[in-house]
Amino acid sequence: MEFSHKPVLLDETIASLHIDPEGIYIDGTAGGGGHSSAIRAQLHGGRLICIDQDPDAIEVLTSRFGGDEHVTVVKANFSAMQEVAGSLGISRVNGVLLDIGVSSHQLDTAQRGFSYHTDAPLDMRMSQSGRSAADLVNELSFGELVRILSLYGEEKFAKNIARAIERERAVQPITTTLRLAEIVKSAYPPAKRHDKHPARKTFQALRIAVNGELDRLSEGLDGAFSLLSPGGRLSVITFHSLEDRMVKQRMAKWCQGCVCPKDFPVCVCGKTPAAKLVSRKPQEASSEELAENPRSRSAKLRCCEKIKEL
Repeated sequence: MEFSHKPVLLDETIASLHIDPEGIYIDGTAGGGGHSSAIRAQLHGGRLICIDQDPDAIEVLTSRFGGDEHVTVVKANFSAMQEVAGSLGISRVNGVLLDIGVSSHQLDTAQRGFSYHTDAPLDMRMSQSGRSAADLVNELSFGELVRILSLYGEEKFAKNIARAIERERAVQPITTTLRLAEIVKSAYPPAKRHDKHPARKTFQALRIAVNGELDRLSEGLDGAFSLLSPGGRLSVITFHSLEDRMVKQRMAKWCQGCVCPKDFPVCVCGKTPAAKLVSRKPQEASSEELAENPRSRSAKLRCCEKIKEL
């Protein structure tokens, strides 16, 4: 199987991890192995744990790294990386990488149902198990659809879209990507239909809901930080504002020191930072990378280094 996924911010990400050739690293969203291969190339006596929940990715990773004693491939969600590490006898690691979001392979494989450009079953399950996008679209209440579209898609026309979905599913279940895309388009004000694709935010919202992405990200961030040794680094690549905001806020919390009121003359809380930012602002794709890989346009890389336990 060919798992086509061009790793974004590759050089920047590898540099941010500051790899120790003898260290232990986790790629929590290994995908086709692009970032993993670059990490592995810098290891000499170290170890790399490649985690992914997608069976397609696991097949490719196993083929790519099979027989390499320094690489272990595990099928799991990255939110369970502490359990994965524990099962391998690992309690501390030198670095963790999380590349959040849908992969190029998932987008480009029509039958996975992530894209609104091609007709396919309305699926969107990264793990290929559990409730699909079609299940949500056809079973959720009007209020829950509005909540998901507003919260996860930041969709201004969520109520219009939810009403259109209710109306259409009463006639016939909504089971394909193009039918949903047309329903969303019909719910948009005519003047807005020619901006970005009207279905873009709806598909993003459903994908996040189907895969529980924000919950898994929150769990994964805490799990990754707990696993890091002092001096270890966590690098996270995000592709939309909801993810980036969570990463930014979580890292800021770890990096926060004294929490005494500002009018206190001296610190009495004794709180010191548990981490430090490697760079204050997120790194973004260069003009050269943007020209070569347009999907990198929304990517942001944030990295922090652990100082001590929380």
